[in-house]
Amino acid sequence: MRSLTQRLLIAIVPCSLVAVGAAQANEVDLPSTMAWTAYGTNSSGYAQAVAIGNMLQNEYGSSVRVLPGDNDVSRMTPLKQGRVDLCACGIASYYGAEGVMMFADRDWGPQPIRVITTSTASFGLSLAVAGDLDVETPADLAGKRIAYIRGDDALNKGTEAYLAFGGLTWDDVERVDYPGYARSFDGIIAGDVDASFTTTVTPPAQQLASSPRGISWPVLDPNDEAGWERMAAVAPYFRPHEVTAGAGDISADNPLASASYPYPIVVANQDLEDNVAYGLIRALQENYDDYKDNAPGANGYALEFQDLEWVVPFHDAVVEYYRETGVWNDELQAHQDQLVERQNVLLEAWEAFMQDAPEDDDAFTTEWMSARASALSDAGFEPIFE
Repeated sequence: MRSLTQRLLIAIVPCSLVAVGAAQANEVDLPSTMAWTAYGTNSSGYAQAVAIGNMLQNEYGSSVRVLPGDNDVSRMTPLKQGRVDLCACGIASYYGAEGVMMFADRDWGPQPIRVITTSTASFGLSLAVAGDLDVETPADLAGKRIAYIRGDDALNKGTEAYLAFGGLTWDDVERVDYPGYARSFDGIIAGDVDASFTTTVTPPAQQLASSPRGISWPVLDPNDEAGWERMAAVAPYFRPHEVTAGAGDISADNPLASASYPYPIVVANQDLEDNVAYGLIRALQENYDDYKDNAPGANGYALEFQDLEWVVPFHDAVVEYYRETGVWNDELQAHQDQLVERQNVLLEAWEAFMQDAPEDDDAFTTEWMSARASALSDAGFEPIFE
């Protein structure tokens, strides 16, 4: 498995796809007003959207209205309905593209979304483990009490992915259910549970680090190919990541070999106007210095942090920009084409399924997931989430 750095080194090789003279022909042409959805007003994702909006207003006179959403559905619904241009979303954008979890629902199904840009900053996403347990790797979690957050698919899938890295499943640990994310960290501090999934910089992780139990983070060996393959089979959006910010003793001088995925993931519908998608990615890259220090994590939008072989396809106009700048090549185009083909398979499967879908909600989800898996397998794709 190539590291993110290796993939980017491949990506920056100039290729024959560069459109000669296109850079001079295309300019930033943004609408006077745009609307985005983002996480709540106290989140770094919201702060980043505001910082980007200020840059767009100052440089191009384009006003951005940022609408905070309390959960994945409230952030994605306005995008689905065409009431906003973009969503600064979390990993639910991937679940939406795949039509799984909360999107395996008759009101949703697979969504034809495209990535504009992502932010991958200095933090990681990991299981925070009580520091008094001597857990060094995910394999050491066997027999431990692990938090399961009711109603939060993304956190639970992250936990499952970490367990898989260590060759474990939920059957190998003691699952402890909690009604919310913050409550699980109260449980760790109180000694009722041993680990919960989070970002390395979140306040609950800081509180755990300051508690008598302390905090530890399992190390993910970047050279453990079998471990990364097991993790990818559960959650293919994770990537190896050297974490330099986090609770405990994580720092630039003491980095943690761990994993991460982008946050936020700025996505649009497939039919977003080309000039808007192109203008956004060009503006974000050319004016990076004007906003990178204006919100926590905003430095993660740099070109060097863009994973050009991720799991959701880019908007065509974003691909055009990367071609112009010389970072796009035949390998990346082949990957993009496969992602688009996968999404088309899912959309066609959904359309066929809905013609005779069961009325019962539980049966609907079960039968859709079966139809989805069959369609992907028949087309030569790995179903995942079966």
